Amino acid sequence: MALIRKRRLTEQQQRRIQKQHQTRQEEIDTSHDLEGLVVQHYGRQLEVQALSLPDQHPIKPDTKEGEPEPFWKPIELNSVWRCHTRTNLELLVTGDRVKWQADPNTGLGIITAIQPRQSLLTRPDRYHKVKPVAANISLIVIVIAPLPEPAPTLIDRYLVACEDANIPALLVLNKCDLLKENDPILLLAEEYRQLGYDFILTQSNGNLDELIQRIDNQTVAFVGQSGVGKSTLINAIIPDADQKTNVISENSALGQHTTTSTRLIRFGENGALIDSPGIREFGLWHLDHEKIDGGFPEISALLGHCQYRNCTHTHEKQCALKEGVKNGDILQRRLESYLRLIDEITEAQQKN
Repeated sequence: MALIRKRRLTEQQQRRIQKQHQTRQEEIDTSHDLEGLVVQHYGRQLEVQALSLPDQHPIKPDTKEGEPEPFWKPIELNSVWRCHTRTNLELLVTGDRVKWQADPNTGLGIITAIQPRQSLLTRPDRYHKVKPVAANISLIVIVIAPLPEPAPTLIDRYLVACEDANIPALLVLNKCDLLKENDPILLLAEEYRQLGYDFILTQSNGNLDELIQRIDNQTVAFVGQSGVGKSTLINAIIPDADQKTNVISENSALGQHTTTSTRLIRFGENGALIDSPGIREFGLWHLDHEKIDGGFPEISALLGHCQYRNCTHTHEKQCALKEGVKNGDILQRRLESYLRLIDEITEAQQKN
């Protein structure tokens, strides 16, 4: 069988096709738009929860006797619809508020517009592009646990990301029933408390009243290493959330990934919980030095007070940051974490 070679289009033909496609998109009548909330992302398709109803509901078509019953999905409040998006829209993420239209005949919808975002959490992907994770978050819950062993440098990365997105952070030490006497993780928790961060203790199967009270009426993103109990906490807070959970790998003592896509679950009247895929690495190479400084307030307060303007904070004698470590104003591990991040973004900028 002869192969059919795909015809290459000229730039003029490509522009004409793109313009025709855009014109078709713009011809969509937006007078029937509904309010919606993106609750999950599946590549080019998204799940949208209906937050409003049409002024006039579409009428289900009548069927004659003997004819099969046609497919029909009624538009109801809080019903979830699989939707496509208009091609001229930016990349949508879980948590976005949108305008959309429903087609009861197919059970599908189309997103026609995105509402202004209050916040956006991003992270770079493996291809060195900045990837949005979730939108309109009002609180980020950073979950750690005795197992898998917490990585303070990862916590610092999350805190920098929170500062960059201007989203408050709450640190949660989960699985407290696994704590041993004088467990080092308790000292870690106290260190972050001293830095001014909120920190509470929880048990996945214990009383969660304090956590529930703290996140009430907020849109909350749960982040942290795989296996720390994020999904288990969400299941305990919202029993019908039905989030998949898993056990710690006996070979590596690292958590196994159980959440495969960022998902939003409504909580109470005005709140929502967002569970993101487990993240073991959280690159921040796309940020500048100033953004990194903001995630280390105790270090930022002393920047500019070194003897040398171009101080590297590693070997210089008159270094304000090294003096801060000696005086107990800065933790040695926090300084090391800060310098590691500065090195990362400097190296990334040099490559680019």
